[in-house]
Amino acid sequence: MVSRILHLSEYIFDKFQKIWENSKFNKFISNALVIIFVLSVIISYLDRNKLISLGKLDDFFSNPFFAIEIAFTLLLILELLSLIFVLPKSVAKSVGKQFEVLSLIFIRSGFKEISHIKDFEWYTMTDSLINLFAYAVGSLVIFVILGFNYRLQKHNRLTDSESDQNEFIQTKKLLGLLLMVAFIGVGIYDTKFLIETGSYLHSFHLFYSVLIFSDIIILLIALRYTLNYLKIFRYSAFVLATLLIRISLTVPPFYNVIIGVSSALYILLLTISYNYFLNDLSEVK
Repeated sequence: MVSRILHLSEYIFDKFQKIWENSKFNKFISNALVIIFVLSVIISYLDRNKLISLGKLDDFFSNPFFAIEIAFTLLLILELLSLIFVLPKSVAKSVGKQFEVLSLIFIRSGFKEISHIKDFEWYTMTDSLINLFAYAVGSLVIFVILGFNYRLQKHNRLTDSESDQNEFIQTKKLLGLLLMVAFIGVGIYDTKFLIETGSYLHSFHLFYSVLIFSDIIILLIALRYTLNYLKIFRYSAFVLATLLIRISLTVPPFYNVIIGVSSALYILLLTISYNYFLNDLSEVK
């Protein structure tokens, strides 16, 4: 029964992944983002000049930079979705992808700070400019840390048994499908909230909460195949890093950047230490 479920989930997941990685689909997504951005700019212009009224959304589109926030929000949503397809390939790559998304969230937050600037007078934009600088530096530092981390990463097989390794990957694909359902559920909830209140929640923190539980499940499943301390500690540390990312999404400016950068440094130190003590452990995915 379990074997059938794993094979079915693998088949469905592979179908979705094939579509996601298709070049034609990527071009369609890219074109759609460009069209949405251009339309948002036009709508914002019309709204600012009182040529149209958007009701509850007037406050958003009255800002000329809101179109940038829309484009980056959609880009972040796509990056979160791509994280689901990275998960079965490697837990380490999945964590790296989470930090990629975090760096983009910081950049988006930087653009959001620009939307708070009304007249570009120093005394009125000081706080927003300082926050913008903090987000810009934080995202850049995470980008650099990830670059070194990816270069240093060594992937070792969780188990020497080919059947166990395949079963572990199949299990992660089943988990990926469940994450996809959670992702869609969060999207529906945010859309409903937007329609009812005119405010968009940007529930990135909620999806990261789901990722924490998925990482813990992966850790517990890994115990079926190995009790090697290095591997178990590494997986546990990945869960902690996801938790730190989740915390950084809910604390005020400066603190969120400090926590985000510190968690990225933690993963880099983990990678260096793991490689040093790895010796001749075989390659894992």
